[in-house]
Amino acid sequence: MGRPRKFDEERVVEAASRVFWRKGYEAASTDELCAATGLTRSSLFNAFTSKEQLFRRALAHYLADRSDRQAAALDAPDASGAERIRRVFTLVIEDEAANRGGPGEGGPGCFSVNTITSMAHLDPEIARLVEADVEKRLSALRLALMDGRLDGSVTSGRDPADLAWYLNAVISGMRISGQAGAGSRTLEAVAATGMDALTA
Repeated sequence: MGRPRKFDEERVVEAASRVFWRKGYEAASTDELCAATGLTRSSLFNAFTSKEQLFRRALAHYLADRSDRQAAALDAPDASGAERIRRVFTLVIEDEAANRGGPGEGGPGCFSVNTITSMAHLDPEIARLVEADVEKRLSALRLALMDGRLDGSVTSGRDPADLAWYLNAVISGMRISGQAGAGSRTLEAVAATGMDALTA
């Protein structure tokens, strides 16, 4: 019978997630992962087998957290469909402000978007993780849009599925813009334009 692990695995995954999020898979070194998690190289790989497996766990952790936070913003039965979507935009703006570096510097962007553009096409398991997350978020947006149709806050004649994809693209674009250094005022203007699509 093996000895019990003497560390909090979820805390380790969270710490590794921050490293991969900021550095990317290729640039994140084992030494940086060890420093962030507080584990030795042998402990890290005894627990997670490989850098690839740790990356998958870290990405899954990030996706679950972001998805849960978006779901919480959209889960407001007392608010209109449009207001629930506005809350998602506000959440994105707050995230980018919190993650921003110094003056004129951007933040790490979106771990999911960064992964899609850098390595999802190289690893089928990572691609499946990202695709499942996108579909979960699209489904939540579609529901808010359909509710908005019923309560009158969404008057666009576009298919809710198409509109959900559009909103998802705007959200991803806001995160990329935040990464490039766009400030809250700019992101608020983008969000306002996105909201205009609900009544166009």
